[in-house]
Amino acid sequence: MYRKNMWEVYDEKQLGQVERLAEQYKKDLDLGKTERECVDIIEKKAIDKGYKNLEDLIKGKYTVKAGDKVYAKCMGKTIVLFNIGREPIEDGMNILGAHLDSPRIDVKQNPLYENTGLAYLDTHYYGGIKKYQWVTIPLAIHGVVVKKDGSKIDIVIGEDDNDPVFVITDLLIHLAQNQMQKKANVVIEGEGLDLLLGSRGLKDSEEKELVKSNILKIIKDKYGFEEEDFLSAELEIVPAGKARDCGLDRSMVIGYGQDDRVCAFTSLYAMLEVENPARTSCCILVDKEEIGSTGATGMQSRFFEDSLMELVNLMDIGDSMTVRRAMRNSTMLSSDVSAAYDPLYSNVYEKQNSAHFGMGLVFNKYTGARGKSGSNDANAEYIAALRSIMDDNEVGYHTAELGRVDQGGGGTIAYILAGQGMNVIDSGVAVLSMHAPMEVTSKADIYEAYKGYKAFLNDMKKID
Repeated sequence: MYRKNMWEVYDEKQLGQVERLAEQYKKDLDLGKTERECVDIIEKKAIDKGYKNLEDLIKGKYTVKAGDKVYAKCMGKTIVLFNIGREPIEDGMNILGAHLDSPRIDVKQNPLYENTGLAYLDTHYYGGIKKYQWVTIPLAIHGVVVKKDGSKIDIVIGEDDNDPVFVITDLLIHLAQNQMQKKANVVIEGEGLDLLLGSRGLKDSEEKELVKSNILKIIKDKYGFEEEDFLSAELEIVPAGKARDCGLDRSMVIGYGQDDRVCAFTSLYAMLEVENPARTSCCILVDKEEIGSTGATGMQSRFFEDSLMELVNLMDIGDSMTVRRAMRNSTMLSSDVSAAYDPLYSNVYEKQNSAHFGMGLVFNKYTGARGKSGSNDANAEYIAALRSIMDDNEVGYHTAELGRVDQGGGGTIAYILAGQGMNVIDSGVAVLSMHAPMEVTSKADIYEAYKGYKAFLNDMKKID
C-alpha cells in the first residue's frame, strides 16, 4: 500500500526522475497556454513517436492493425491518440481523458475602443473564475486571427522578455470605500474586465481617436491584420510569464492552466511510452470542459465516437455495433484535477476524505454537488481492479471528494463517457488555488500521476 507522503519514500534515483519530469512539464505548460497550442505540442510529440494522422490513412485506404499508432484532430482544439492493441478492440480500450482548456478571458468580436485617451480590448470571461483575481497582474494575449482569404496569423504577445504585457486595472484603495462593501462576486463586474492596450496617440493625424488609431497602426504593421479581422479571431488573455518552482524546497510547481493541463500532459507522457499493448490504449484530450463540454470540440460532440468508427473501418473488423461494444467494454480514467486540502480554508474540507499534497494520484469515486447530483459514481469492482494495479506498480495514490458535503461541488467529462456504458472514474492531481490565474501542484503528485496512468494503460484488463 502506497498511501503515504511520497517525499518520505523516494530514493535519490526517484528524486531525479521527479525533477526531470517536472522540468519537461513546466516547458510544455509554458508553450501550451491555449488549447490550440497544446494540440500543436501533442501532435508534434505524437508524430515523433510514430503516430500517423487518421485522415491520411483514410485517404490512402490503409489497413490498420495491432501495433499501429494513430491520431486524429478536431478543429485544432481536440486530439485523440490510439495505440492499437493485440486484443480485439470490441473487447474494450484503456482510455485516458483530460481537457486542454482552462479558465481565461476571451477577446470579443468587436473589441477595440478608446475612452479618454486610453485604448482597451472589450472581453468576455471563459469558465469559472473569481473575477477580482484577474486585475493588476501582467497578462499576455495568445490566439489566432483568420483573415477572409483563409490565411491564419498566430498571435503570442507578452511572453518574450522584449514583449509588452497588458493589464486589467483596479480601483485605487483611496477611492474604493463603496467597492469594498460589495460581495466578492461583484467587486469586479464581468464587463469591467477590459484589457488596457495603450495610451499613446497617433502623431500628425486627423483621426478623432488617436490612441485607437495608433494601436491599429501597430497591429497592421507588426501583426498583419486590420480591425475588421477581429471578427474572425480567437484571442485569449492569460497570465504572462513562465511556470516556476514553488517553495524553498522546490517541491511544487506554480503556473497558469494546471487545471487540467497537469493531467493532460502526464496522460500524454504515459501514452507515448506505451508499446505493443494488449488492450488498445487511447488518450483523448478535449476542449470546452470548463463551459460544459459543449460544441464541436467538447466531449459531448461525436468526434471521439466518429474517430473510433473510422478506425474500425480501417481495421476491417466490424460495423457500428463493434464500436458500441468497444465503448461499452472500455475502462477510462477521467484525468482531471482534484481540490487539494488547504489548511488556511479547512472549514470547507472534510480532512479525512480530501486530496493532500505529496500523497500521489487522486481517485474521486464521485464528484457532483449536494446529493452527488450530476456525477459519475464509479463501481466498486472497477476501483478494486485499480487498487490492485496501483499497488502492484508501487504508485502512490489516495482517494478524495470535492469538499464537505453540501459545501459546493464540480464535475468533469467522466459522466459523458460513462453514458456509453464503460467503467469510468475521476483520477488526477491535487491543485491549490484551482481556477486562479496561478495554480499550485506538487511535483511528487505529477510524477505519481504519470506512473499511475502508464500502469493503467499497460495493465488494466476488461472488467467482467
